[in-house]
Amino acid sequence: MELRSTQKPEFIPKSWYNIVPDLPEKIPPYLLPDGSIARREMFEVLFSKELVRQEFSEERFIKIPEELVEYYLQVGRPTPLLRARNLEKYLGTSARIYFKYEGVLPAGSHKFNTAIAQAFFNKREGVERLSTETGAGQWGSALALAGSLMGVKVRVFMVRASYNQKPLRRVLMETYGAEVHPSPSTITSFGRKLLGENPDHPGSLGIAISEAIEDVVNSGGVAKYSLGSVLNHVLLHQTIIGLEAIKQLEEIGVGVEDVGFVVGAVGGGSNYAGLSYPFMMHKLQGKTRARFIAVEPKAVPSMTKGRYEYDYGDTAGLTPLLKMHTLGHDFIPPPIHAGGLRYHGVAPSLSVLVNHGLVEPVAYGQREVFEAGVLFARLQGVIPAPESAHAVKAVIDIARGIRGGEKPVVLFNLSGHGLLDLKGYEEFLNNSLPDT
Repeated sequence: MELRSTQKPEFIPKSWYNIVPDLPEKIPPYLLPDGSIARREMFEVLFSKELVRQEFSEERFIKIPEELVEYYLQVGRPTPLLRARNLEKYLGTSARIYFKYEGVLPAGSHKFNTAIAQAFFNKREGVERLSTETGAGQWGSALALAGSLMGVKVRVFMVRASYNQKPLRRVLMETYGAEVHPSPSTITSFGRKLLGENPDHPGSLGIAISEAIEDVVNSGGVAKYSLGSVLNHVLLHQTIIGLEAIKQLEEIGVGVEDVGFVVGAVGGGSNYAGLSYPFMMHKLQGKTRARFIAVEPKAVPSMTKGRYEYDYGDTAGLTPLLKMHTLGHDFIPPPIHAGGLRYHGVAPSLSVLVNHGLVEPVAYGQREVFEAGVLFARLQGVIPAPESAHAVKAVIDIARGIRGGEKPVVLFNLSGHGLLDLKGYEEFLNNSLPDT
């Protein structure tokens, strides 16, 4: 019985996988408010030229620079692939449950995979500062570290609800050298407008994105925008997770055809895409019959209750319009502890897959998610981030229904640890956690 794969350096892929050419339909073009197509050069105002090239690329594989591979090695990639044997025994399931554990990375989550890539390409083009948003603080922490390693300054707009719930995330970002502001903030005109309307505004990822973009536009060319999810180039970088997982499973005798379920939490879509897209490539080629389960909070049901339509990626309407599953760019989610899932929309590429029935969305309430997180911690020793605990809950429900002769692999992404999210666990344990 294999409880884990090894972590051989050669398991780190030489190229990222770009799902765009393999999608069942083309991603609808990004649009301007007048309905015209947003041109590539417009994106270069916000992003580095290389990241814009990746965003619009239709190459199936995009080479990872050797310098970046070195950084991945330095921080602990490939990450572990582990078997949740104690959870299997507890559930009495015949399923084989494996998880890719991204929480071992220095900032505590998968977000570093794209943070270091974005910082690298921006540094190469002479960018002095990156401005970004963060929900629970995992993305902000990862970019703060990446900026420190690359010698690029980082300014973070952290959703105010999470800023108040997770003060140690702010400390982590500042330890890595970032400048952190609660969003809505007093340093942008949009933030000041919202605070004037509601001094206790909880904020949202959409608002924080608006502030970061405004900050870049007003920087006089000094800063560029860095994004933690949603767009193609971000999801591209995260496919290192699934590409590693395929090699690690092969090492222990598990082929892609043996994988029955690929599970992950979804806010904007980067952690789920990172694990699932390399497996989806095989699904689209007819090499696996795996089911793809994407998990979201009932409080932010963008896939299960949202509409598939054009919408802004931010609250102020500063981004181009994206065709995606959305609750509306003015949607303000309740202050759930899974701050990384408090986003009104879903990545356009993932939205295409959901719309074609290739990815099946499910939604859970906050209390049942934390219950699953506590169970996993007590059985496997890892305290999942609230976002990752959504995937754990879905895996438990899937595995409970698998008994007898069937032995499918249930694979999920444990995208981050919850050691800086213990306030939510405390509320669950003392029965004060709202069931939003």
